[in-house]
Amino acid sequence: MTPKAILFDFDGVLIESEYEGNRHLADYLTGIGHPIDVEETMRHFMGLSGHWFTDAVEARIGRALPEDFFEVRRAENERVLAAGLDPVDGAIAFVRALPPALPVAVASSSRTRWLERHLEHIGLAGRFGPHLYSGQEHVEHGKPAPDLYLHAARQLGVRIEDCAIIEDSPIGVRGAAKSGGFVVGLCAGRHCAVGHAQRLRDEGADVVAASFVEVATLLQIDVGEGVAAR
Repeated sequence: MTPKAILFDFDGVLIESEYEGNRHLADYLTGIGHPIDVEETMRHFMGLSGHWFTDAVEARIGRALPEDFFEVRRAENERVLAAGLDPVDGAIAFVRALPPALPVAVASSSRTRWLERHLEHIGLAGRFGPHLYSGQEHVEHGKPAPDLYLHAARQLGVRIEDCAIIEDSPIGVRGAAKSGGFVVGLCAGRHCAVGHAQRLRDEGADVVAASFVEVATLLQIDVGEGVAAR
């Protein structure tokens, strides 16, 4: 497929936030008496946001989260916002090498403040312009509903069927597949363990890529040698 636009998930696709965020969550839940490791938190909660996230956590532990949970998470988010996070390997080179006329957008469960700060940190803010869309802010139903991808495609003025959607989480792939876009399951981040690629296929990914080099090949996009060199 050669897309007319690309919709990027954010956490785990452009920045290495999934592993660290889930590690923090695992540490918190273990500390309140619900032992869980980071692999399990990623398996059950990765890609969710807002009440979908908290509902899933509470269902897993069998009770309401303590009152301090949201303050602890907020403090951790502020720390990470100030410090910044590393990009996923190859992400910066891939985005910078895309044809300037190719429309792109971010379609993420995270809030736009998070997206803006981290795009500035990795030097990609200018490429996406105003096209940063949050499942918590721009649509009524976030992932795994398809609404966010459909909204992003409309804002770009491109049919969803002509969009490639790059997603790393099973939850995200599920929603992307429902939207009708061409779904690339990306397994380039630190959080992608053995078996992750098959989970993305099972949720409906059209293709799976282990790197941004493979993404470029699958989408028939000539990004030169810069991506391959990284």
